[in-house]
Amino acid sequence: MGVVAVDKSISLDGFITGPDPSPESPLGAGGERLFSWMMAAAPDGYSSSEMNKAWDQLFGDAIAGGTGAVIMGRKSFDIIDSPEGWVAPDGTAFDWPVFVLTHRPLKNETKGATPFTFVSDGVESALGQARATAGEKNIGLHGASVAQQFLKAGLLDEIHLHVVPVLLGDGVPLFDQRGDKQIELERTRMIETPGATHLSFSVIKSG
Repeated sequence: MGVVAVDKSISLDGFITGPDPSPESPLGAGGERLFSWMMAAAPDGYSSSEMNKAWDQLFGDAIAGGTGAVIMGRKSFDIIDSPEGWVAPDGTAFDWPVFVLTHRPLKNETKGATPFTFVSDGVESALGQARATAGEKNIGLHGASVAQQFLKAGLLDEIHLHVVPVLLGDGVPLFDQRGDKQIELERTRMIETPGATHLSFSVIKSG
């Protein structure tokens, strides 16, 4: 059985988007800076070699290789949605079935090549449906609120962060309103590249 994981590019001050994300600007003001490492663009002031740039690119391309389904919140769905559906200008679409947690159920639909299932009876139900679809592959979480809900419920297994050397100052924080429960993590990997520091953690389950 695959793991439940969140994989995010994040600023040093903890934001995964800039301020005011919207359908017109899904990453918020200045949020595109968080993904420059995926295009192998080193930050200003670095003179990285072509090898290092290529490594950044390869690391980005490898993230989703083991994913079988994605769970996201309604806000993320609404922000990323567009009149063209979930199809990028180059014709590509989300590669996995998506389960949307929402208090405002919609009819299940397909946008582009991506099937969407709307789940209104909690994270456990969404996880069960996602696992049935994903088989032995991993479940990816998209959006800060969903990641926080799974972490609080003890259902999150792994956290993968790509820490970009920038202070955004404002935006959507990944870890917010987590409550007063201390959660221990075990670092399982650290890779330094010019564009980001890549950290992986296993969540240590209590009890």
